[in-house]
Amino acid sequence: MINKLTQLLSAANISLSDQQKQQLIGYVELLHKWNKAYNLTSVRDPQEMLVRHILDSIVVNPSLIGNRFIDVGTGPGLPGVPLAIVRPDAHFTLLDSLGKRIRFLRQVQFSLGLQNIEPVQSRVEDFSGEPAFDGVISRAFASLSDMVNWCHHLPGREGRFYALKGQHPAEEIAALPPQFKVTDVVALKVPQLEGERHLVIIETL
Repeated sequence: MINKLTQLLSAANISLSDQQKQQLIGYVELLHKWNKAYNLTSVRDPQEMLVRHILDSIVVNPSLIGNRFIDVGTGPGLPGVPLAIVRPDAHFTLLDSLGKRIRFLRQVQFSLGLQNIEPVQSRVEDFSGEPAFDGVISRAFASLSDMVNWCHHLPGREGRFYALKGQHPAEEIAALPPQFKVTDVVALKVPQLEGERHLVIIETL
């Protein structure tokens, strides 16, 4: 797995320390092990997880601004855990409403020694979000309109929404409420991944 991860990182022009690579592999191993009982992801093959979960998460790292992030609807910790590993100076709150996912994330936190993640079980509407966040991140969570409506209380004045999407979501962008503005749509290149990937960056006016 380490060879495959190294190849993928090289193809994506991402340079990580040996410790970060080992943590990413360790996360995939935990995901694979717990998946059998907890059904955390439909991806069953650890090699495929490296592409569809690890690389697909960390390619957004250069676009993130700030040090305090919340990953809403994080599921098994995607993209929050891989991002926390490659961005150790930033803090990531991992929010999900399902207890089994939070139990898994606490195990990840303990096993990998990740000091910069905080798993929280809550519905996003019920989460206070104090102090405010620099970035609100979601992957396969909701439409852009639902995301900004449910999470509007989470970012600070300079905070941004970061939505990981597949194809360019032109219709969702057009349907955004008027107080929100898309400042960028970044086309993401994920080695060995079929299909399009985009990061939509939204600010509050």
